[in-house]
Amino acid sequence: MARPETSSAPGPVLDDDARPELSVVVTLFEEQATLDELHARLTSALEAFGRTYEVLYVDDGSTDGTFATLQRLHEADPRVRAVRLKRNSGQHPAMHAGLTRIRGAIVVTMDGDLQNPPEDVPRLVEAVEAGYDVASGRRAARHDSWGRTLPSRLINGMLRRFTGVEITDFGCAFNAYRREAVEPMLGAIGRQKFTKALVLSGGASVVEVDVGHAPRDGASRYSPLRLTRLALHVLAGFWPQPIQTAGIVLGTVCSLASLALGVYGLVYWVSNDDFPGPLLLGSLVVAVLGVQGFILALVGEHLGRIQRVVEHRPLYLVDREL
Repeated sequence: MARPETSSAPGPVLDDDARPELSVVVTLFEEQATLDELHARLTSALEAFGRTYEVLYVDDGSTDGTFATLQRLHEADPRVRAVRLKRNSGQHPAMHAGLTRIRGAIVVTMDGDLQNPPEDVPRLVEAVEAGYDVASGRRAARHDSWGRTLPSRLINGMLRRFTGVEITDFGCAFNAYRREAVEPMLGAIGRQKFTKALVLSGGASVVEVDVGHAPRDGASRYSPLRLTRLALHVLAGFWPQPIQTAGIVLGTVCSLASLALGVYGLVYWVSNDDFPGPLLLGSLVVAVLGVQGFILALVGEHLGRIQRVVEHRPLYLVDREL
């Protein structure tokens, strides 16, 4: 029977000698075509690295046979573990499913689409071993369209402002963490996007590490609508008291603008005996409607969060676990 997952799931009690030094969490969705290549490259890099390890694959409700491949890999190597979610729940809930099950002292998170080369895993781990809590992957030579990178830069700028952490690539899922840095945030990971931003907002030390980035095979899953919703999620999730701040700023701006328009109208009326009322009134109404629309969007994001918490909806349901 599937069980709801909203917090860390209890795992088997292991002796310290039985725990791997390193856990790698890989989120997958419809990755059957590239999974064998990913696993071969990842295990080759880990074997050469010389640390004891486990690889925990999370199948986020794939329908293309991804989990059948994971079963075969698990049977061939007990260091391979796998979790299958009952339906597609999203990257961050899937990552939560993996992070609650790790056994290593250091965890590396990555997507399974081969945009980030598995050969870079040792570089991230070595950065954490050098004394940092987080090794943040930075896509130095990013191969994405401008329609994907431009919104990403805007979101990165907002996260730098709201978290106070000066890193350049919050959106890169290819990172390494100390286990102790992740565990306090497990209650929020999955419900809140940007796992790395959550961990760093708690005061974890961080170093950026340049990682490779390959062109994506196929279209990006981030449509303009989804990117817009992601920006609203950042505003609602990381901006302290967003509605109050936005209301004060926009209220002040609108008050000053209306005062300026009133003064201009009086001067124009006196000078030309012809006050352009309809045009100015229409412009003002449109501006006010735009402000109201933005505030309503923020309110909607907050109400959605409150609803999910009040209803105690699980992040995901586990179908099978290997």
